[in-house]
Amino acid sequence: MIHQFTKENIDAIGKVLGSTPKPLGNDVFRFEVKNEEEPRKLALEIHLGLDVNEEQMNMVSVYAYNTFLQLHNCTAFVASEMLQQVTFFGKSGSKTSGLIVEKTAGCSLYANVDNSILSGDFTQLPEDLMMCGIALSLTESMDDDFTF
Repeated sequence: MIHQFTKENIDAIGKVLGSTPKPLGNDVFRFEVKNEEEPRKLALEIHLGLDVNEEQMNMVSVYAYNTFLQLHNCTAFVASEMLQQVTFFGKSGSKTSGLIVEKTAGCSLYANVDNSILSGDFTQLPEDLMMCGIALSLTESMDDDFTF
């Protein structure tokens, strides 16, 4: 089930990222995130309620220098002021994908991660998988019926 983004959700994302959402029509919101110290920047776009094969889906896109990422079927998100990042989740069967956008204009993508990696003891995983388990561990607090 796709997440039904509200104005409050969009505002919370903007607050965490330090960016004012810019509506592009009725169903797309764009955030421009800049880090003057590094220097780096990215643009985040949230596409709401896309009609694909007569089903609704949300899509999150990130545009950065030499990088273009998309997360299809966004089913949830967590905007964390403490971590200064927003994590968008997409779930399909036993696989979870996560797109993380940081206030410092960084981004990470973890795709098709099996639920066993997210629910197991991440300290027992190889280092490369450990980062994924930690980064997407926010999903543990979500039930299948989780809503915002």
